[in-house]
Amino acid sequence: MEREYVQENQPEGVPPLPLTGERTLPDVPEENYWYRRHLVVYEWIAARVGGRRVVDMACGEGYGSRVLAGSAARTVGVDANPEAHEHARLRYLHPNLRFERDLVESFSEPCDAVVFLQTIEHVQDAGAILEHFKSMLQPGGIAYVSTPNLLTLAPPGAEKSDNPWHVHEYRAEEFRQLCEAHFSRVELFGLFHARKLRAHEIAIKLGWDHVHKALRLTKPFYDRFTPAIAASDFELRRGDLDRALDFLAVCHAP
Repeated sequence: MEREYVQENQPEGVPPLPLTGERTLPDVPEENYWYRRHLVVYEWIAARVGGRRVVDMACGEGYGSRVLAGSAARTVGVDANPEAHEHARLRYLHPNLRFERDLVESFSEPCDAVVFLQTIEHVQDAGAILEHFKSMLQPGGIAYVSTPNLLTLAPPGAEKSDNPWHVHEYRAEEFRQLCEAHFSRVELFGLFHARKLRAHEIAIKLGWDHVHKALRLTKPFYDRFTPAIAASDFELRRGDLDRALDFLAVCHAP
């Protein structure tokens, strides 16, 4: 029987969420790699939306909306899932943060920035979604859109990974072209491993996977290594996008 992972140590009165693979969660030690991989992008955006009105589309558990609210003038977290919405509403209390239960296709509110992270690969009509976001943005507004890199997520030569929630996964140029078809200017960044995750990458190339299996160290090592991963073990930068883990498009409205 497959183990179910559920959030640990939630505040009193806040229902914990189970890990389904559809969304990333904090407070699940085994999920910490993916949580930090998403968190670093939220933190990067939060440093650039100070004093602005922000809508966090498909906000899931709500942790990212709370990060954005730390610098934004106003943040709205939008998600259609009733359990995620209720959890976020109860857990993340902040004077300039609210949560709305709605579809990304139908929620609309004037804003200066739309954030849509690791979700465009889930939708059928990505172009229509980007047009909707553009219609919400005030002049000079920005949409921040991220998605995993097909080349590093899926097996070599595959059209997509085995993630059942993903409709379409993108290569760098395909993702750039999609965004440029709807926005006047697009900057594309890649997310890469840094610090101890980069050291781990190098160790794997040198044969670490064979060593930990032979010495029966796999579980004790990763039981410590994975929860210790921090957002600082990732970096966003330009260049070499085919090797990136994820892409972040910074889409400027006129």
